[in-house]
Amino acid sequence: MYNKTLKSSRPHIGIFGRRNVGKSSLINVLSGQDVAIVSNHAGTTTDPVSKIMEIHGFGPVVIIDTAGIDDTGELGKLRIDRTLRIIDRIDIAILVLDSNTFGDYEKNLVELFKGSHIPYLIVHNKSDIAPIDIELFKSLKTDYSVDIIDFSTVNKENIETIIDSMRRITPPSMFKNPTILGDFVTYGSLVLLVTPVDLEAPEGRIILPQVQTIRDCLDNDCITLIVKERELDAYWAKIGINPDLVVTDSQVFLKVAASIPSHIPMTGFSILFARLKGAFDEYLEGTPHIRRLKDGDRVLIMESCSHHVAADDIGRVKIPRWLTNFTGKKLEFEFAAGLDNPLRPITDYSLVVQCGGCMVTKKQIWQRLKPAIEAGIPVTNYGMAIAFCLGIYERAISLFTKGNVSTNNYI
Repeated sequence: MYNKTLKSSRPHIGIFGRRNVGKSSLINVLSGQDVAIVSNHAGTTTDPVSKIMEIHGFGPVVIIDTAGIDDTGELGKLRIDRTLRIIDRIDIAILVLDSNTFGDYEKNLVELFKGSHIPYLIVHNKSDIAPIDIELFKSLKTDYSVDIIDFSTVNKENIETIIDSMRRITPPSMFKNPTILGDFVTYGSLVLLVTPVDLEAPEGRIILPQVQTIRDCLDNDCITLIVKERELDAYWAKIGINPDLVVTDSQVFLKVAASIPSHIPMTGFSILFARLKGAFDEYLEGTPHIRRLKDGDRVLIMESCSHHVAADDIGRVKIPRWLTNFTGKKLEFEFAAGLDNPLRPITDYSLVVQCGGCMVTKKQIWQRLKPAIEAGIPVTNYGMAIAFCLGIYERAISLFTKGNVSTNNYI
C-alpha cells in the first residue's frame, strides 16, 4: 500500500511499465541498494510500494514501484487500478519498456501522464539483450518529444543519463523549500507560537505543522516563544512584550484572539499550510460560501493522512459541529481519509474542506482538489473554515490579504 506518512518535501517518482520489464531492478540501480524485490517471475510487485531513498547526484526522493500495467485476471484489474491511481500522487514518471515493445499499454500510460501534467521519460531496459531499435527510437522521439534512454540494469550504462533526465524534468519547485512565514518576519522578529497539547497531539511530541513552523522560525533567525493557550496570561504577566507575529492552533482561535491585541498580526498553523500546500486563492474564494449552505447539503471533509480518530477529532467531530452551529442547518458530512477518493461524485457536495496537508505534497493536494475546483464546488481549509465559523476569519487571513504578500507562489 502507498505509505501516506512519507515526507512531503521529497519529489515523488512513479515507475510504470508492463510486468517483468525491470521496474524493480531499475529502482535498485538508482538507489544503489537492493530495496525492491526482483524476480524473473512476472507480477512480483503486486501493489504500489514506496521507497524513501537518496539518489546520488539527485537527492532524497520517494520512488513508487508499481504493478505491471498488463496484469491479468480479476485480481490483476485491481492491481492495475491501484497503479493508475498513483499517477495523481507523483511529480514525475519513468515509463519502462523492453524488447522494443511499445503498444497500447504504454500509449495509454502516456496519455494519462499528459492528462495529469506529469513530466516523464522513457527507459528502454535490457539493452544488453536487445538494444532499442533505431526506428522505434525515432518514432517515439517524434511522437512524444521526451527523453528516451537505452539502458541495462546489468551493466548499468547510462545511469547518469537517466539521473540527468530526471533532474531536468522535475519541477524546480520540488528542489526548493518554500518558507512558511519567512516573508512576514525579519532578523530578530519575535514570533509567539501557541500550541495546545490535546488528545490529537502524539505523546511526547507536537504535531508536524508546529514542528515545521518552529524550524522555519529558526531558519529565518526569529526569536521564537512557544506556549500553550493556558499560559498566555502568564506570558503577558512575565514577559509583556508585543510579539511581531502570533501563530496558533485553529481550535483555540477565540481564546488567543481575546488575549492578543488586535493590532498584532495573528493567524493559524493550518492557514499557513493552506498557503504553503493548498489552493489558497480558491480557499479564499470558497470559504465565505459556508454561510450559503442549506439544509440537506453534503459537506466533504478530506483528511490527507490516516490517523487514529480521537473522541473529539478535529475533522470528524469538531469541524462538523462548528459548521452546524454556525449555519444552523441540517448538513450531511462525509469523509475521505488518506488520499482516497470520496464515495460520491464530487458534484454531490456543496462544500469541500481540506486539511492542512502537512503529510503530503502540493501536487497531491492539487490533484485532490482539482475535481471540485473544475466543477465549481467551493473549497476551503480546516483553519480557514474554523476561523470563519468562529467569526475571526478576516483577522486570521489579513496577514495574506494586505496586498504585499503573494499567495500564488505557494500553490
